[in-house]
Amino acid sequence: MASYKAITALVFEGRSYDEITGLVGCSRREISMVKKTITAKNLTAAATAAMSDEQWAELFPDKRRSVSEAFIQPDFVGTLKSMKSNKHFTLQQGWRMYVGLDSARPGRKYGYSRYCELFTEFVNTHDVVATLHHDPGRALLVDWAGDTLPVADMVTGEIRKGYLFVAVLPFSGLIFCSAYADMKQDSWNNAHVQAFEFLGGSTQLIVPDNAATATHRTVKDDSARVVQARYQELADHYSTAVVPARVRRPRDKAAAESAVNTINKRVIGYLAEEIWTTFTELNSAIKERMVEVNEQMRRADGTTRSERFRAAEAELLQPLPAHRFDTVSWKQLKVGRNYHVTAEYQHYSVPYKLAGQMLRVRLTGSNVTIFDGDTLICEHPRKSGRKGQYSTVAEHAPERHHDLEGLWTREWFEHRAKSFGPATVTVIKMILDRSVIEAQAYLDCQNILMTLGKSNKQRLESACQQIVNQRGYPTYTTLKRIMATITGDKKQSHPLVPAATNTKSPPGPADTPSVMVRGADYYKDR
Repeated sequence: MASYKAITALVFEGRSYDEITGLVGCSRREISMVKKTITAKNLTAAATAAMSDEQWAELFPDKRRSVSEAFIQPDFVGTLKSMKSNKHFTLQQGWRMYVGLDSARPGRKYGYSRYCELFTEFVNTHDVVATLHHDPGRALLVDWAGDTLPVADMVTGEIRKGYLFVAVLPFSGLIFCSAYADMKQDSWNNAHVQAFEFLGGSTQLIVPDNAATATHRTVKDDSARVVQARYQELADHYSTAVVPARVRRPRDKAAAESAVNTINKRVIGYLAEEIWTTFTELNSAIKERMVEVNEQMRRADGTTRSERFRAAEAELLQPLPAHRFDTVSWKQLKVGRNYHVTAEYQHYSVPYKLAGQMLRVRLTGSNVTIFDGDTLICEHPRKSGRKGQYSTVAEHAPERHHDLEGLWTREWFEHRAKSFGPATVTVIKMILDRSVIEAQAYLDCQNILMTLGKSNKQRLESACQQIVNQRGYPTYTTLKRIMATITGDKKQSHPLVPAATNTKSPPGPADTPSVMVRGADYYKDR
């Protein structure tokens, strides 16, 4: 509604139509109506200046109010209550209920579009909520993103899920994100450690949701929750406190929900269609995407998340402790016949002489350390992801197992062929050299060495020698056929020996070894 009081004051000042419309934003028709009213009522500038709001309303009545009074007013209070208690209740359903009111009531009813406009105005003025103000460096909100990214195992072909951990500073909006093989306690704690290291400090509070890795109920069906013991150890190490968000209070962690939404669009949306084979590769790609989110995307105030963090929040974080937090657990494990201990479905080698003994194993988030009593035996990086992986140190294996190193390579096959003989080595090299893609010859080499030569080393060497002598084309079938004709050592092929010469020996000392050939005169009289 136009401000008729302002229009009237400008009219008495002698302003033109263009000036008044520019200053007040009214229409020329409204200016014309004000001038006519001044003339009809004989109004003066002093009289209008002393008029009250009620007198102005009588002088220039709001016709829209009289029009709206002709409509039956909707029950927006009830509609809003229904939408909050029933997530499936729609605004169209509320409008249908409004239209279906007793038709005997006098008055008109709004159409659906006008009903929606009025409901929006009602919500903006009546459904007022408190705005959370976040202090810089005070809280870190954490959560798992709902969606996952696929990670393919190159050994088994199994497609595993990469779970994305999200942490956000609500004041600056700076986001940390990383992928993990599961959502268990070790991954949860390790994610927090990496988040604090990414920020360069810790906050006074950590605000998670009520995940099982964060809190639990000490008594069944009791609403009271306590922080998980290992999670509390992490909080104590970084001098912070865990304050979970209230149940069914999404506004408590609105910044985390917003960060998860950003990750879904800016990270998962970009990376979901690619094939990832390791979590290292996936996290490297996530790190590149987070550079755009934190350092390139500008918000409404023109700043980036990183700029605001460095300017107003980085210095307020608590310093990191001297040592990185690591959860420690101990196990008593027996060394298997394959000189490996098995911890959390992964296998770690020890010196083979310890096979069958009980050893003490210390498990942390990143390492597996093995002790014989108080004596340190060895340490391995901890395996994660697919079950049944091996971490083997070559020095732990006995000498007879060393030829297993580098399995399925050219050097491995040539090394195996040496135990048969030089002809077998030559044949294996011929087979490997003739393939355009060397790996395509590995199966042929495997069949020759491990099938034909499994219990017939001498016969395989003899068959290979025949192939070399004849400069043949070695294949599994050819060697098998040749070996079938060799029934014993007497029939085994031997390296080629040059034939003896049939020429007379030159004169020389009698003790010089030579070959004597009879001449033609010897046979004349016979």
